[in-house]
Amino acid sequence: MSATLSFHGAAGVVTGSCYRLQLANRSILIDCGMFQGDKTLKELNYSTWPFDPRQIDAVLLTHAHIDHSGLIPKLVKAGFRGPVMTTEGSADLLRYMLPDSGGIQEMEVERLNRRNQRRGRGIVQPIYTEQDAVDSLKQVVKRDYDNWFEVIPGIEARLWNAGHILGAASIELKIANGEREPLKLLFSGDIGPEHKVLQKSAAAPTDLDVVVMESTYGGRPRPKLDSQQRRATLAAEVNEALAQGGNLVIPAFAVERTQELLADLITLMHDGAVKRVPIFVDSPLALNITEVFARHFHHEKEMQAATMASTGGNLHFTRSVQESMQIEQVTGGAIIIAASGMCEAGRIRHHLKNNLWRPNATILLIGYMAPGTLGSLLERGERAVRIQGDELEVRARIRKLEIYSGHADHDELLDWLKDRLPIRRGLMLTHGEPDAVAALRAAISLWDKSTLPLGQLPQIYAPRLDEFYALNHAHPKLLKTPQVQKRLDRYAEAEALSGHDWHNDYARLMLQVQAELRGAKSDAERRRLLKKLQRVLGR
Repeated sequence: MSATLSFHGAAGVVTGSCYRLQLANRSILIDCGMFQGDKTLKELNYSTWPFDPRQIDAVLLTHAHIDHSGLIPKLVKAGFRGPVMTTEGSADLLRYMLPDSGGIQEMEVERLNRRNQRRGRGIVQPIYTEQDAVDSLKQVVKRDYDNWFEVIPGIEARLWNAGHILGAASIELKIANGEREPLKLLFSGDIGPEHKVLQKSAAAPTDLDVVVMESTYGGRPRPKLDSQQRRATLAAEVNEALAQGGNLVIPAFAVERTQELLADLITLMHDGAVKRVPIFVDSPLALNITEVFARHFHHEKEMQAATMASTGGNLHFTRSVQESMQIEQVTGGAIIIAASGMCEAGRIRHHLKNNLWRPNATILLIGYMAPGTLGSLLERGERAVRIQGDELEVRARIRKLEIYSGHADHDELLDWLKDRLPIRRGLMLTHGEPDAVAALRAAISLWDKSTLPLGQLPQIYAPRLDEFYALNHAHPKLLKTPQVQKRLDRYAEAEALSGHDWHNDYARLMLQVQAELRGAKSDAERRRLLKKLQRVLGR
């Protein structure tokens, strides 16, 4: 029985995870994630599916992050009626995360449509609504770690702790394909780092045929810190920021990153290593997720510290828009934590508008910033940005800490991979930017072949969006059809521009034009500059 694996997301980019496994006339998805990052990538979320959702029999979900789960409501809305199988932890998180995603889309589309009406443009519809997301949750089915279960006839699955966030899993598959031994696949999902605050180290099987592995931090090692070193590093950043007299604004993902950060901040303040100042967590989702974490980690001392502090004192969770707006009146001496972690949506953008232009403010980036996002522009040192159409000069201090990353770094990825050997047929490197994939691939090629048994090192692939591979060969075989090639061509621009598309160039140009006009010595000089631009545009 032939097996085919196709890649419909997280191929050449760190977002939109979605892999389709076909077995005869049956097919399943591993993840069904939303594209995040620059506008060119996000537009792919509105595209038609490269398959018929009604023909998908089941979805296996590695974890609840939106770039892995965020298009499940769209899939259900398009006719998918099968189960979404995942761990209990992921199912509990989805209960809040998917409706929150739908609500954000409705809010952003409403704001966009108001602008479009003023500009004489047509209105747009959200990818799905909050109610669509709630409806899709009815198809979520919980599965335990470490136990085999049937996905569809011919495919069995087992979930392994991936060490990434609550409920995150690597997915092992056994496929009955007519050979004496079943085909053994492993989808890594997102692999967590060592010494994570609330997670055990990742685990997974060995002796596999094909491994699909994330490569987010390929080529990027990080310092290895224990809990005391991590807190000391955070304390130094917080104390330096507060010494400036302004606010410390921290964009943080609502799931796990916020909870880890809170646990350390509360501990540092309790120990007197950091001054006790107001901490505002401006994210209704983060409050809900913190309550989920408290149920799952009620024996962990870090979560006890964070949840006990949430009942009063200097830690303030906000739910309503009015409460969020009141934070804007605080001009210094506070810590403000809000989502999204990459500064692309949500309440963090309002706090950045209120603080980026203040020389005494500090923006502390604590996670991966996908290229082309507002967070990546700040990380890169842009001195002017546009937020919701407003031009902002960046005067605040921009700082970056990698110590709260949820992903294994370069060295940890290589260690994880070595523990999976032998891999007989192929290693597929996904969920990484091209440079990260290339760095990881180069490092693997340098392994000392003499120290590894014959046949343990696999052939390495870097799949592109919408490529198909036949798995019933000595090594995965790339398939090309006119239909596939047409879609590859359609995705080429998004893949090539991933990280810095024309929207970024347009924003930078507008800021440059405004700066030139302001710096001109007279109105006559400004008119000359504008005429030059008009000539370039052919008018």
